[in-house]
Amino acid sequence: MYQSVSEIQGVGPRMTEQLGSMGIATVKDLMEHFPFRYEDHAVRPIAEAQHEERLTVRGTVHSEPNLRFYGKNKNRLTVRVLVDGLLVQAVFFNQPYLKRQIQLGDIITVSGKLDKHRLVISGGTLKNSKNSVEEGLEPVYSVKGDVKITALRKFIRQAFEQYGDFVEEILPPQQLHAYRLMERKETLYQLHFPSSPSALKQAKRRMIYEELLLFQLKMQMFRKLEREGEIGQGKNYQEEAVRSFLESLPFPLTNAQNRVLKEILTDLRSEYRMNRLLQGDVGSGKTVVAGCALYANGKAGFQGALMVPTEILAEQHKDSLKGLLEPHGLRVALLSGSSKVKERREILAGLKAGDIDVLIGTHALIQEGVDFQKLGLVITDEQHRFGVEQRRVLRKKGMRPDVLFMTATPIPRTLAITAFGDMDVSIIDEMPKGRKPVDTRWAKHDMLPRVIEFLRKELSKGHQAYIICPLIEESEKLDVQNAIDVHLQLQHALPEFKVGLMHGRLPSQEKDEVMNEFAANNVHLLVSTTVVEVGVNVPNATVMVIYDAERFGLAQLHQLRGRVGRGDVQSYCILLADPKSDVGKERMQIMTDTTDGFELSERDLELRGPGDFFGSKQSGLPNFKVADIVEDFRVLEVARQDAVKLIQSDAFWKGEAYTKLRTYLEKEVTLNKEKLD
Repeated sequence: MYQSVSEIQGVGPRMTEQLGSMGIATVKDLMEHFPFRYEDHAVRPIAEAQHEERLTVRGTVHSEPNLRFYGKNKNRLTVRVLVDGLLVQAVFFNQPYLKRQIQLGDIITVSGKLDKHRLVISGGTLKNSKNSVEEGLEPVYSVKGDVKITALRKFIRQAFEQYGDFVEEILPPQQLHAYRLMERKETLYQLHFPSSPSALKQAKRRMIYEELLLFQLKMQMFRKLEREGEIGQGKNYQEEAVRSFLESLPFPLTNAQNRVLKEILTDLRSEYRMNRLLQGDVGSGKTVVAGCALYANGKAGFQGALMVPTEILAEQHKDSLKGLLEPHGLRVALLSGSSKVKERREILAGLKAGDIDVLIGTHALIQEGVDFQKLGLVITDEQHRFGVEQRRVLRKKGMRPDVLFMTATPIPRTLAITAFGDMDVSIIDEMPKGRKPVDTRWAKHDMLPRVIEFLRKELSKGHQAYIICPLIEESEKLDVQNAIDVHLQLQHALPEFKVGLMHGRLPSQEKDEVMNEFAANNVHLLVSTTVVEVGVNVPNATVMVIYDAERFGLAQLHQLRGRVGRGDVQSYCILLADPKSDVGKERMQIMTDTTDGFELSERDLELRGPGDFFGSKQSGLPNFKVADIVEDFRVLEVARQDAVKLIQSDAFWKGEAYTKLRTYLEKEVTLNKEKLD
């Protein structure tokens, strides 16, 4: 199965190269290059078909074919066909040669899109007694370069003839029998050459489970090897000191915060390295929990690092953690790209000497020359914004430090299981007492004058507001409001108030100045791009207006909405949007219906799919060939439960029935570990 694809009869050196560019290097790769869809060429009655559905019909040619040329090298062939007593017009584009193949009285089969109102089938293919293409389900593959689908099908069929008997079963007999799954050889064959719709369904069912089980087994195996292979540094903090620290906080922790903190503190004391994901909605109090963990870590004689994606957020954390930790004897420092040379030199020296207990910063933390004396705890905030490599480098700066990943982006359970299945997961699913839900409204752009009046009313009470725009400057390609124009408009509309402007192109110093002015209430209305999405805490801000809200995902809208409602005054979020699509309208409705981030994240995943949820830069989401983690989430849950049981059983590690599966997994896990290390 691992033989070169050049061993397949008919595949020469040039085709070997072309297939290689598609990721097909071996016979196994070829057999597992599955179709992305299937054309159904089974003949069906017109009465059963829907308007504009793709349909295959068989009938008698009722008129001479008519060929007409138009434009440059364009033509259209039309012919009337008698089908089930109805006269249907078949239309073929740019296939003039078909005129010679169609004779009056011939019985032909036509596939294409059906216009049920005019009885026209267009843009399709022709099959007749002179054409040898099979009927039924026809696989459609993704190809590139000079590789044609017909040639690829031929090579795949030849691969099965030469190597089909070498396809090994890798699923345990227990799973095959329990779920009545098709054998692997038959599964692969049916995915390429389905004998019937029901056989294809069973083949897909088997492959979906196989993909998800293998992935979950890899995650569980990697977790076991990681946990047992690298003994951590147990932190012998004083429980009395931690209890005293918690009592000194100006507010009591919620039940959810207490539960999560207990899980983290248990990990710190354990000899195994912590590898934990902390999820918590905007404003749920993750920073306080992180502060408590850093306190326990510091009191046990270890240093802590907190890495965040933006300087604004780093500054925010520095202020809150200094106030939280320094009264208890821990020194907190901030290191960022804009740190002055002298200040940076002092921080680095203090870090190396062990005088700094907690270092906060952006990716500047992972640069050369940033050396800790005794790093014991690494926390990354909004961790999905960092690549795997960046997180790995920071982890390597200590001797097997405990690792805590935090995110305020509520991650749907399906994605959490998939992307972070090798971690323990803690969830803060309770908001602090006194927090009022943000009142969210959807307004069309023609209601802007009313929105401005509402802003005037709120600002007159001494409150502040954010205005979020999707672009910095005017764009010819996109008809959306931009921050610079909106800033000018609002300066004219609300001259009695100070209107600030902030966007990603401003130098860091200017961004900081604008945010400091806004935090001090010297700027009343802040027009900004999404740079305020993370880490801006201004409790006096009570209104969030988002222009062209349909351009944002639900998770991002929820993050932005979380910038207000941080005090004890009722806050508002106004979504300015004129969505054209039904999905766009549904997203606006969902935002007004709920403020629960986890519910929103599930809906967002359903509407946008996993690839767009984190964005294209997210590492960790596997590229399944057949499975879809949204559509197949129930199978994902079953596969995860099965994987946990298998990894924990002696039979899996010692039984002969699992030998092939173990060998496959050990190979995969070793490769993944090498990439991480």
